[in-house]
Amino acid sequence: IMEMWSFDSLDALLFSASELFCTPLPVFIQIQGFVICLCLALGWALASYVRNKEIRKIMESMENGNSFAFLYHDINDLEHSKQSALPMVSVVMPLKGFGEHNLHNWRSQITSLYGGPVEFLFVVETTEDPAYLAVSRLLKEFEDDVDAKILVAGFSTTCSQKIHNQLVGVENMHKDSKYVLFLDDDVRLHPGSIGALTAEMLKNPDVRY
Repeated sequence: IMEMWSFDSLDALLFSASELFCTPLPVFIQIQGFVICLCLALGWALASYVRNKEIRKIMESMENGNSFAFLYHDINDLEHSKQSALPMVSVVMPLKGFGEHNLHNWRSQITSLYGGPVEFLFVVETTEDPAYLAVSRLLKEFEDDVDAKILVAGFSTTCSQKIHNQLVGVENMHKDSKYVLFLDDDVRLHPGSIGALTAEMLKNPDVRY
């Protein structure tokens, strides 16, 4: 008898819940959730299509003899005349603390294969920050190969420390820089990332700097 009563109670509970979820508000929420999931799925599918399309372009270019297809689909873009005409880019990296993967990320950032002039500005709050010593050692290792320096921003008084560090980086960037790229210290760059981003900016004449 107890078992039968339990099943009857469960059936009544499920029946009440089904009635509740059939009211206008729950139905609206369900439809909204469906639309959101559908948009996310379409976005993922589109991103996958674009990614596969780019991979096919790279593979075709490599088959045609361009071993640097991961940088440029057209090997003619690697000519000195085109590389030397690329605009200067300043890469600003606000730092705080030093974690396990930071050094690998920083190394990937300063070893970019961008063909134009580029400078890297590491910005810390104080020299007491653990990142200061780590970056100093890294820049010492690459001092003859890259244009990079570390800046001490000091404590922020009007905004977040990260934004303050970014602003100090912009204030100290080279006067000839056309574009500024802000990077977090947890970003690991592909060697062609700066070049690809700059190429997209140059395609759009409406982009201002």
